[in-house]
Amino acid sequence: MLSYRHSYHAGNHADVIKHLVQICILNYLKRKDKPFCYHDTHAGAGLYSLHSEQAQKTAEYQTGIGKLWNYQGSNADIKAYVDTIRRVNDSDDLAFYPGSPKIADLLCRATDTIQATELHPSDQPILASQFQRRKFCRIEKMDAWAGLRAMLPPLSKRGLVLIDPPYELKTEYQDLVKGLQQAYQRFPQGTYAIWYPVIERQAVESFIDALVDTQIRNQLRIEYSPLPDNEGFGMTGSGMLVINPPFTLKQDMENCLQELAPLLSQSPAAQWQVTQLVDE
Repeated sequence: MLSYRHSYHAGNHADVIKHLVQICILNYLKRKDKPFCYHDTHAGAGLYSLHSEQAQKTAEYQTGIGKLWNYQGSNADIKAYVDTIRRVNDSDDLAFYPGSPKIADLLCRATDTIQATELHPSDQPILASQFQRRKFCRIEKMDAWAGLRAMLPPLSKRGLVLIDPPYELKTEYQDLVKGLQQAYQRFPQGTYAIWYPVIERQAVESFIDALVDTQIRNQLRIEYSPLPDNEGFGMTGSGMLVINPPFTLKQDMENCLQELAPLLSQSPAAQWQVTQLVDE
């Protein structure tokens, strides 16, 4: 369909959780000198103007980064997240928000590799133009699952694969499970971070069960919902299912969400969890 445009949603509460997890993992990988690979399956345009007509129409960023822009707390991971967003803004004005491939570009070292696939005919050229000067980089107009088959395993044999489909079609859930299994067979030592929306609770739990049923070990679930569950009337929250997470990630995200939950909450029924679903 290719109708989804992240420009309407950039910087919302789901982006906060997704990119906080991404930054925690990337910074952990950087603890070792050995290069790693970052692979983004649904990369989008890379950088989004929050003054654009699309962003202003929904103003979703006001429920996410807008509430954290002047963060004064002491949590080091939340600070690292906000500092990363500030790097694409020239002043104290919150004007731009980086997508996951741009965040990787900001954080990865010159020796690390960035791989990304994007099919949208408007977004892919915009994305590719931002990486022309990076040496170890491959940005392709390619189906996400074909990209995983073509590019994994990376030469470095370590890295992060971020899987963030738009979930426009019901088949995308099944496609993701199948694509993940194929990717994991090729690159079992990699870390996989899978984003999912919370729209209908029953559908979410069925999806999580399908991921657990793959029998892939070491699965960590991180989820935050600023609104109470409802039955299909918009996204009330989102989560990240992380395979082979850094051993520090569970505690780090518990600390983050304890502080973020009241800051981003839109309801007294807001909820969060950090749950080890499958042991190592």
